[in-house]
Amino acid sequence: MNVHVTPNIKGYGISVEPLVGRIAIYRDEILLAESFDAKVMYETRLPPMIYIPRQDVHVDLSDETELQTFCPFKGTATYHDVVLADQRLANSVWAYENALPESAAIQGHIGFMPTAYTRIELGENNLRNPEDGNISGPLIDWLMRGASDLSTPEAFTKALAEKMLEHGIAIQRLSILAWSLHPLIAGKHYIWEKDEAEISTNVPTYEIHDHPAYINSPLRHVSNGMGGVRQRLNDENPQHSFPIMEDLRAKGATDYVAMPLPFSDGRTNVLTLTCDHPDGFTTANLGLVFECSSVIARFYEVFMQRENAQVLLETYVGKRTGARVLGGEIRRGDGDEIDAAIMFCDLRNSTLLEEKLGRAAYINLLNDFFETVSGIVDENGGEVLKFIGDAVLAVFPAGEDSTLACENAQRSAVGIVERLGELRKSGSDMHCDCSIGVAYGRVTYGNIGSRERLDFTVIGQAANVAARLGEYSKIVNHRIVVTKDIVPACTDALPLGEVKLHNVSQPVCSYALKTSADAVLNG
Repeated sequence: MNVHVTPNIKGYGISVEPLVGRIAIYRDEILLAESFDAKVMYETRLPPMIYIPRQDVHVDLSDETELQTFCPFKGTATYHDVVLADQRLANSVWAYENALPESAAIQGHIGFMPTAYTRIELGENNLRNPEDGNISGPLIDWLMRGASDLSTPEAFTKALAEKMLEHGIAIQRLSILAWSLHPLIAGKHYIWEKDEAEISTNVPTYEIHDHPAYINSPLRHVSNGMGGVRQRLNDENPQHSFPIMEDLRAKGATDYVAMPLPFSDGRTNVLTLTCDHPDGFTTANLGLVFECSSVIARFYEVFMQRENAQVLLETYVGKRTGARVLGGEIRRGDGDEIDAAIMFCDLRNSTLLEEKLGRAAYINLLNDFFETVSGIVDENGGEVLKFIGDAVLAVFPAGEDSTLACENAQRSAVGIVERLGELRKSGSDMHCDCSIGVAYGRVTYGNIGSRERLDFTVIGQAANVAARLGEYSKIVNHRIVVTKDIVPACTDALPLGEVKLHNVSQPVCSYALKTSADAVLNG
């Protein structure tokens, strides 16, 4: 016979009770506070906490410090230093100046950090131990066992909302704002709504920090370390401090909470929940989410760290190279022998440009130059491996089609020269020109360097020849010089003969490519 035992599942609880008689709090022989109206708060997983009316505090308190913490059923706590004759106890007391309804009894009261006092005289009061029991159920079981199987933040967000509903938490909307490390986007904002089949993912740029909708939002409030937000939305005369509250209220929302979702690196992300139950969130509901928030934060941190790693690698070493590094090619010597067209594109007259423009304007021009070159290389199936001073090294892997690789490299070189020519003719501020060398051959594509500092690059004769041809093009007054391996892919090539290149043992049969920008050549 199978016997099924019902587990002891006790929800998160909070209660405030009065204490009788005199309560005194001491730091050695210094009386910090003395009251006949003290209260004790019993809260799941926390020791009993004594609160003293502010007027019964016997020592000086500083103005509010910068520290703030948030509790979804007490509100945002502000902190003060305790100022004694010979020392200052930083952030040693806190208060909930605008306590939420569940904790209204402690508004106007002060709590002391355990490090601030050495003893409390309770008189005839006996504090009971917290009755925590077990907080379990569908949400926690899933976080412990099933959540790790989900591979994307969108799938996790959807499952998280569904598990909250299964657990009895009446959410209408759930959102997660997670900040990222990306040169263009500030972060990701995942939004689940009960009547929508798919997760909505917003990708704000850094301009979000100046946008009025964000400036006057709970997201900014929480992200800036100002504590969380809890607002009832079904009051007859609501006093909502954020415009979004009225939008949510119009959709039938009754309660709203935004709480910090801290990452281990110190960044504060945001979890928001909107309720559609007539009575709003229960203490047990919010307590459960609050208890799980650190675990939920770690899942999103893993997702964001994975995205950050991919984005940073793609940003600094390129998509193909980044994928190889993420794929495990991280040891010195890891790499492949590949056939590829190599392009070396150098900015002409860079020293003169810097002197003429000044450092700031020159950097802007250099960034525009790199943007132009990188965009065209990417459009033609290549990848920029690195920026070397004012030059660009790009690779066009051949794979099974060497002709296509040469065509892509030739098309990129011509496209870069013509695009820069168009910009010069348009009267824009981008008055720059280039020299390009292109070669084809077998190279090593992988990691080189020291044990502590690696570089993922191409090494081989083709890379050396491409760089030397780029220099040679300046001598012969052509913008693009290529080897004979590239010529079959070219529509118009001018033979230059066998060229002796610096540090290349054998002469290289070279050709100049003609472009529509050849009418004017600046040096």
